[in-house]
Amino acid sequence: MTQLEPIMTAPVLDLTPSDLDTIVDELRAFQAIFSALFRRREQRAWSQDYLHGLLLEIPRKSIEAMVLHLHGADRNAVRAMQQFLSEGAWDDRAIVQRLWHQLAADLADDDGVLVLDGSDFPKQGHESVGVARQYCGQLGKTANCQAGVFLAYASAHGYALLDRRLYLPEAWFTDDYAERRMACGVPDDLTFASKSELGWTMLEALAQSGRMPCRWVACDQGFGKNPHLLDQIASLGLWYFAEVPHDTRVWRERPATMLPSWSGRGPKPKRERLAPEAAAPEQLQAIAAALPAHQWQRHIIQEGSQGPQLAEFAFLRVLAVRDSLPGPQVWLILRRSLSDAELKT
Repeated sequence: MTQLEPIMTAPVLDLTPSDLDTIVDELRAFQAIFSALFRRREQRAWSQDYLHGLLLEIPRKSIEAMVLHLHGADRNAVRAMQQFLSEGAWDDRAIVQRLWHQLAADLADDDGVLVLDGSDFPKQGHESVGVARQYCGQLGKTANCQAGVFLAYASAHGYALLDRRLYLPEAWFTDDYAERRMACGVPDDLTFASKSELGWTMLEALAQSGRMPCRWVACDQGFGKNPHLLDQIASLGLWYFAEVPHDTRVWRERPATMLPSWSGRGPKPKRERLAPEAAAPEQLQAIAAALPAHQWQRHIIQEGSQGPQLAEFAFLRVLAVRDSLPGPQVWLILRRSLSDAELKT
C-alpha cells in the first residue's frame, strides 16, 4: 500500500551569525550557570570571553583572532586565554553534569532521543592533539584531520549537544608519538579506545546520572556495525535506531539450534550450535531485492525547496546474528530512494 504520511524530523537550524548579535546578555546568563565551577575569577572571565569568541562572525576561530576582536591587539590577553585553555584546572565532568541538569529542565522527555555521531575536522599541520591521516567524513576521503565522537539529545522540545570525546588513533599510543603526547598534555594513563568505546563511555555515564530521560539511541553505520555496542545500548533498557552495512546478515525465521552430543570426554557442551539443517542468514541487500512491491510503503521524508521528498520503506521483524547464532529479535527498516534506488539499511 502506498502512503504519503510525513515522517517527523528535527526542525532546521537556520540561525545565522548575525542573529546572535542580540543575545550577548543571554550568553552571559548561560555562562553564569557554570561560573561557580571555575575556581578563580580570571577563569570565569576568560571562559565567558571564549564562549563569546566561538560565536563571532570571523574567518578563523583561533585564540589570536578572537582576542583581537574582543580586546584589540593585546598580547597579554592572548597569552592569558592560551593559559586558561592549556593550563587552567577545572572539573570538566562537573561542568558537563551541570549542563545536563540545565538541559533536563528545558528539553527532558520520556521519548527523548540520544544521537551518537562522529565528526572530523581537517587540519593543515601536525601539532594538534590526535591529528593524523585518517578518514575524514567532512571531506569524504582519507586526509589529515582530528576526529571526535559526540552525544546529542533531541526531543519534542528541542535539541542540544550533551558530551564529546576526542578520538586518538592507535598510532598515537606508540613510541613514535611519545614526544607529541607529552607536548599535547595527553594523560600518561590514557589508553586507546575505539570510537564505539568512546560512544559507550558517554552513554553509560549519562544513563548512570539519571539526568536526561530518553527512549532511543540513534546512530549511523560507523556505530551500528558494532553488534556489541548495540547490545550494550539494549542493556540500558534503551531502544536503538542504527544504520548498518548492506552486507549485515539476519534470519527472517528462527533457525534450528542444537546442543552438540557429548563425546564422553572433557566437559559436557553447554553452547548451542546451528543444526545441520538450519538455513544460513541472509544479507540485507538480498532481502531488500527479493521483497515484493506490495511490502514497500511510500512516505514523505521532509518538505524540500522543490516539494516533498519521498522514499519507499519496508518493515520486517528479523533475528540479528550474534556469534553465528540467532540473537535478539529486531525491526529491520529498509529505505529505498525513488530517484536512483539507493538503499539504506
